[in-house]
Amino acid sequence: MQYLVEQGATHREVLEKVRARYGAAAKILSQRTIRQGGFLGLFGKEGVELTFYLKDDGVREEEKKKSAIEDEKRLLLEKIKHNSAMEEVLNEVRSLKLAITESSRNLSAPETDHPSLASLNELLIDNDFSSNYRKYLLARAKADFSLDQLDDFELVSSTALEWIADDIKAAPAPKHHKPKIIVLVGPTGVGKTTTIAKLAALNSLGLGGFSASSVRMITIDSYRIGAVEQIEKYAGIMRIPVSVIESAKELNELLEMHKDTEVILIDTIGKSPKDAIKLAEMRQILEACGSQAEVYLAVSATTKTPDMLDIFRQFEPFNYRGLVITKLDETSRLGNVLSAMAEAGKTAVWLTDGQKVPQDICVSHPLKFLMKLEGFHVNRPKLEERYGKL
Repeated sequence: MQYLVEQGATHREVLEKVRARYGAAAKILSQRTIRQGGFLGLFGKEGVELTFYLKDDGVREEEKKKSAIEDEKRLLLEKIKHNSAMEEVLNEVRSLKLAITESSRNLSAPETDHPSLASLNELLIDNDFSSNYRKYLLARAKADFSLDQLDDFELVSSTALEWIADDIKAAPAPKHHKPKIIVLVGPTGVGKTTTIAKLAALNSLGLGGFSASSVRMITIDSYRIGAVEQIEKYAGIMRIPVSVIESAKELNELLEMHKDTEVILIDTIGKSPKDAIKLAEMRQILEACGSQAEVYLAVSATTKTPDMLDIFRQFEPFNYRGLVITKLDETSRLGNVLSAMAEAGKTAVWLTDGQKVPQDICVSHPLKFLMKLEGFHVNRPKLEERYGKL
């Protein structure tokens, strides 16, 4: 068996060199850190050296396929030289193209997953992560870990957990202006009205990191049966004024009338994201809020990843600053949410996990998501040191 060595600046760079030169026939044995360049042992840079061997079967198979392709080329040239019929030549070209394509697929086909990668994939499936996001994490693990490191599943899974947390974007800094206008949009049934009530209570009482402020609630959801009664009930309990409007003109007049109010919270019509006409009408009404309004999209944690991505896209015209993830108490899997946020580059600002006002709401934090994942070992002290305490 022939042992070979390749060096480079990083593990990824060396691995790409090896794969480009030897393909699937190359089997990595070990990795070590080396010093490259410099003078008399000084000023050198740290690099990586991989030791590997070539799998004979893979080499012979590759050579056979290359030889077969060369034979096809030679036959094609002979046919052209002998003035073969054009149709026959074209058929041979098509056959050769198919042979090359099939050969490329076979040579580049991934090997059977390492047991740790297979276990990681199962763990991600159990937590309802999307296919695209699983492929991304597994490809990153294959590229970043040596074979020895892959044997340590705890290392692989804990590192993957950190990669997931890194993809959870930090909430944008709040704007400071008066009045502070917060608008909640989203599909029907995600809990917008209850969330508005929770935010109203937090701002009114000065809880959850908010300063005690004068608050007013506004609803434009006068179409849904019981919607006005629900928000008026919350408002009565908290002694917070509430108004119902149906047009941009009414909203503009109300905002002007109460411009001295410190926080104004607006509950919107719950419509299907596919109801483009109603969404356009609602957007037109909300334009009365001006560019300073902070719009947030509420989505349920029980929504499937493809549906959540559709919702993100359909509500883009509202220029929402972030997400409110609701109903975390109704599911034990959050991979769907994390996958959608990572794939679309969205930020979660608040999380809700129940109907109690104002208890069941909190500011988003990576650990809030990680601690809901099943099967992963969450090293809370280490993760809090990296992402901040809850």
